[in-house]
Amino acid sequence: MDNRLRLFGRRALRLAIGAALCLAISFALALPIPVIAPVFAVFLLATPGRPLSLKAGVMLALVVMLTTGSGLLLVPLLRHYAFAGVMLVGLLLFLAFRYGLRGGNNLVATFLVAGLTMISAAGTADFQVAVTVVGALVKGLLLAVLVSALMHGLIPEPVGAPAPSAARALPADQAAYIALRAALVVMPAYLLAMTDPASYMPIIMKSVSLGRQTCTTSARGAARELIGSTLLGGLLAIAFWFALRLSVNLWMFFLWMLLFGLLAGRRLYRLDPTRQSPGFWLNSIITMIILLGQSVQDSVAGKDVYTAFAVRMGLFIAVTLYACLMLLLFERPRGVRARPAQAGG
Repeated sequence: MDNRLRLFGRRALRLAIGAALCLAISFALALPIPVIAPVFAVFLLATPGRPLSLKAGVMLALVVMLTTGSGLLLVPLLRHYAFAGVMLVGLLLFLAFRYGLRGGNNLVATFLVAGLTMISAAGTADFQVAVTVVGALVKGLLLAVLVSALMHGLIPEPVGAPAPSAARALPADQAAYIALRAALVVMPAYLLAMTDPASYMPIIMKSVSLGRQTCTTSARGAARELIGSTLLGGLLAIAFWFALRLSVNLWMFFLWMLLFGLLAGRRLYRLDPTRQSPGFWLNSIITMIILLGQSVQDSVAGKDVYTAFAVRMGLFIAVTLYACLMLLLFERPRGVRARPAQAGG
């Protein structure tokens, strides 16, 4: 038991410090979309196992850049043949989710879904904006990989820690069924973002997180898992915002993120047991980071932060309710469900 507590305690600390460091560095460097790096860092650090080496991280960034950069090729099609372009994007989303469910690298699948949707949506408004998004994704991923490697070096796994079990590939028909459901979860947010990419880019990131989460959630627990984690993420973002107002500087930004990351991380790794699943707490952290980062950017731009937050939170709840609806509609009558240990879209 002591070894188990030590193992999960290190992982929670590693997750909290890594997310806080990525968030602070992203805003300090004024990256184009600063929430990308901390979101990717949470995905990387929440996945047990050895960290990516620098070489593997660079190769992953290049693969993501090339594959997501292909979203630029969809821009002319979306502009001149919108219906065909949207259908093609839907097919590519299905293939990306299916790749993860069939035993492929789940992180790569997540990056592909995020890049494909964000880049092609941005390109419909301005091709140069899409190029900027490609750069933001690659920079964010590289920063997340570097911070992840640093955290694993500073806070390594305890000696004798059990190796994480490999995710088992789902049968072809079940993987296709769940991948179709996940793609349908992402599509409405993608279509909304095409009308105004600058305003709705956070909605795409939220829908990608929901699509990933629906791969391991059954319809029976959908309301508690999806809606509950979205609402909690919003409450955490509000608490973080008012805590940050006590002293507005980059160091306090880092420290508050560290504290909130530890509070959620301890529950994610069952150090403070709750009735909620690890996926619930992971989605709460992601939602908090997206909402908080966008509010900070709104403040810098001189926008009405509270009105923008209310609208954004309403949209988050709307896409979450839609995700729950998809889970209910696509629940198989014979009760075939993906097990969390197997699925990882």
